[in-house]
Amino acid sequence: MPGTHRQGISTRSEIRPARTIAADNLPSDTAFSRTKGRSRQEDRAVEIFPVGDALAGTEWQPFIKTVIRITRSTLLYSAATGLWHQRQETAFYVSSAADYPATEWAAAIRGHWGIENRNHYVRDVSCNEDQSRIRDNPGIMARARSFARNILRKNNITNVAHALWCGALSLDHILAYKEI
Repeated sequence: MPGTHRQGISTRSEIRPARTIAADNLPSDTAFSRTKGRSRQEDRAVEIFPVGDALAGTEWQPFIKTVIRITRSTLLYSAATGLWHQRQETAFYVSSAADYPATEWAAAIRGHWGIENRNHYVRDVSCNEDQSRIRDNPGIMARARSFARNILRKNNITNVAHALWCGALSLDHILAYKEI
């Protein structure tokens, strides 16, 4: 998506208008995708609702141009019981951008979760960020962890925990990385 646009739900007061717009109107575009993994299948429907004049006279009118509704239906296989369990959830997103097809919205939202999985999850699991006891300026250490992760990513390291362990044992190992 070119340009900088606000995307996501930041307050509960935005959810009500988004649900109302989606409930009262037909979507202008839809996209469907299915992903299959080990013991898991997820169907995802993305529906786009242009806001139009629905928010006229409200504080949201200049900011929200599009409402995106994503309905995920997931089948999870339980090896213990041999049964499939279904889970369904609906998420709403709002954006100041307009006139994008549902496939682009789906890719943008999935891309956002890619950042979550590549960066935040790795920092939490490999660096124990959630266990950190740093209370004064924790953002400095978060940036240091991200900087270290970026160096590892630039050097095509896939096992971050192992690379951090080897780096803790030998400074020469750290200095051998490119782009430091």
